[in-house]
Amino acid sequence: MNETLKVLETRRSCRKFKPDMVKDEVLKAILKAGTYAATGMGKQSPIIIAVTDKKLRDEISEENRKIGGWGEGFDPFYGAPVILIVLARKDVATHVYDGALVMGNLMNAAESLGVGSIWIHRAKEEFESDFGKSILKKLGIEGEFEGIGHCALGYAAEPAKAPAPRKENYVYCI
Repeated sequence: MNETLKVLETRRSCRKFKPDMVKDEVLKAILKAGTYAATGMGKQSPIIIAVTDKKLRDEISEENRKIGGWGEGFDPFYGAPVILIVLARKDVATHVYDGALVMGNLMNAAESLGVGSIWIHRAKEEFESDFGKSILKKLGIEGEFEGIGHCALGYAAEPAKAPAPRKENYVYCI
């Protein structure tokens, strides 16, 4: 089977990560793959914020936990040491779709390089808040951005589960 198709069929969300940091060259390759996602009219509306600093990672996790309504001590990023936050410019009509494609590229690239990943929501709420806006300000990012998602990355602490069977009538051919 073609390696790309194999990755697309075998990638699963990881919900338990080892604390080991993703190797720098591997992280750079994953980030590069994200930048090659298709975007509406080639406008490249998304940006990616790569968070490897543990203190900031933990602050983002805590903010995400609060938004999600989970109890004290819960980590919505499942211990992943890296969080890639995808945002996209609100003034581009296709920004949500563009950001979703970036997320897909990031997760599939991670899988191809032996890195676990999971899409975590609530980036929209985070970056509408003062908390998220302050991160953008510190980075010198100007403009109106919508949080699309977090791609939590790390090395899987346990093997991926088998895929669920594909539902019937998934595809209709005319």
